[in-house]
Amino acid sequence: MPKKLKSKLEDKRARATNRSLNGRVVYPFTAIVGQDEMKLALLLSSIDPNIGGVIIMGHRGTGKSTGVRALADLLPRIRKVRGCLYGCDPDRPNELCPDCAGRLSRQDHLPAQLGDVPVVDLPLGATEDRVCGTLDIERALVEGVKAFEPGLLARANRGFLYIDEVNLLDDHLVDALLDAAASGRNVVEREGISVTHPARFVLVGSGNPEEGELRPQLLDRFGLYTQIVTITDIEQRVEIVRRRERFDDDPYAFLASQSVAQDKLRKRITRAGRLLAQVEIEHELLMLIAGLCVSLKVDGHRGELTIARAARALAAFEGRVKVEAADVERVAAMSLRHRLRKDALETVESAARIDLVLGELIPMLSTKARLRAVK
Repeated sequence: MPKKLKSKLEDKRARATNRSLNGRVVYPFTAIVGQDEMKLALLLSSIDPNIGGVIIMGHRGTGKSTGVRALADLLPRIRKVRGCLYGCDPDRPNELCPDCAGRLSRQDHLPAQLGDVPVVDLPLGATEDRVCGTLDIERALVEGVKAFEPGLLARANRGFLYIDEVNLLDDHLVDALLDAAASGRNVVEREGISVTHPARFVLVGSGNPEEGELRPQLLDRFGLYTQIVTITDIEQRVEIVRRRERFDDDPYAFLASQSVAQDKLRKRITRAGRLLAQVEIEHELLMLIAGLCVSLKVDGHRGELTIARAARALAAFEGRVKVEAADVERVAAMSLRHRLRKDALETVESAARIDLVLGELIPMLSTKARLRAVK
């Protein structure tokens, strides 16, 4: 093997090892066959974390966890405060942990380094201490030191927190996640001693709806809801088997074969993140989004916000600075299907209801645009 090619392959292997989860090499995102809605939702959430995360519900063995874990290798590296347990952003002084805030008060700037965006797994049987962190009460009382052992919420700060079988999660953990997701901070209190640290993360969950319903309070916290089903196309099923066997036989060679596509998609995500702030959405489209939510009787305003943010992220992903009606169409079902009121007598599937209302509203938008152009 030529030295140059050998060196390049070794670099890919080193990168794959660094990006692996729990010591295992992760299947590449670009090699996932089908499941386009799931992949789009994950990409949009990586471009704009303010969308609010993704819930992926579907049959067992359809690539839900594979897709989430594969996302880790696509995320651009970020600046972190060197030595910080929470990976604080040195460019956002208002979001620093107490330790970094104290260091900044004593010096002009905080030392920074590039690091990977964390993608943290929350095991189904995890305890509250494992998730939120633990305080050493004895040391605090004897030495007067707040000895805090960070949990999974600390590790997930500025990254992704992934919960497989999220619909089976214990209620006390759901409450802790809701508190952290709402405030962006995690508070641990024991025996009158309190520790607070930043915990801003994108929540990603997956599960099988046949195994249990998700609590409405947690369900509403997810920005996008994707439904995936078993692929029935014969050629796609064969391709899934072929790719998986190649990956299992030699994961590093398979990663190398996908490296060009992975790098291309990674750069596209990076460009979209930089472009996002320039993307505009016209008043008429906002009116369309609001009219859609009103027609579907969506409670609250998270529906409009999610559609607008997801549509802007989609426009940025495609290299545009202006949201189009087609962007709204592509993200509407993902943004609203879990927010619709359930009617026992309703026979139309939620996505079909959304498409039906959109089909009525978009021609009206086009008519208004033509009349405006005439004026």
